[in-house]
Amino acid sequence: MDVYLIDGTYELFRHFFAVPSLKDEKGQEVGATRGVVNSIQRMIDGGVTHIGVATDHIIESFRNDLYPGYKTGAGIPPDLYSQFPILEQALEAIGVLVWPMIEFEADDALAAAAWKAAQDPSVDRVVICTPDKDLSQCVSGTRIVQLDRRSNVIRDEAGVVEKFGVKPESIPDYLALVGDSADGFPGVPTWGKKAASSVLSNYPHFEDIPKDWKDWVPSIRNARLLSKALFSFWNDALLFRTLATLRQDVPVFNTIDDLRWTGPRPALNARQQQ
Repeated sequence: MDVYLIDGTYELFRHFFAVPSLKDEKGQEVGATRGVVNSIQRMIDGGVTHIGVATDHIIESFRNDLYPGYKTGAGIPPDLYSQFPILEQALEAIGVLVWPMIEFEADDALAAAAWKAAQDPSVDRVVICTPDKDLSQCVSGTRIVQLDRRSNVIRDEAGVVEKFGVKPESIPDYLALVGDSADGFPGVPTWGKKAASSVLSNYPHFEDIPKDWKDWVPSIRNARLLSKALFSFWNDALLFRTLATLRQDVPVFNTIDDLRWTGPRPALNARQQQ
């Protein structure tokens, strides 16, 4: 069986900017919520049996305590922000397991759930439904993959290497070097995508990189300049890597059966029959 893990935050943003406005009888904007719920219902109708959705109940986490420039909910349209609890309630009503994150982020819940699901021998494949580059660190062979539901493109481990030039295990180091504007940290000066992939494909983690640039493999260009930048900003690099590293200790589910969809909750059925 395949397990599908959905980035509810990404889906809500995507639908908010893609579907027409819709307000309920109280004047609350619910268009994006309806779009996401209908989209997930179509997955279930299409045969998905095990599913979980992670959301950012608040757009802050423990990472904001580590780095003041980390992303917050500032600037998010109120009509979008207000739909997070509505989406969570709607998904729970149709019987989908939801992880609303407060201390952690939705990405952490997806990472933890992917890792835990992959340990179960009854699971054939774990599909993380998001194009978010952060989640590429969770990809493992063809067992844990990413799915961009908008383009219907699946990225396995070979796909991660093709896109970033590094293996999944090096993605946090890669993001620390090049920065992540979506998450609010700038990366290390002088380093770009090509330099990061060139170095990390030879030395998977910062600790593996020789302190003396003369010991770097000869194929790496501008080794002296890159080495000086990295070790001059060493503490920043380590901090940014911590920000980019997803947690696997988030409470998500007890057994794989918790992810099995068994139908809408009784309360929803009762309302529909009235």
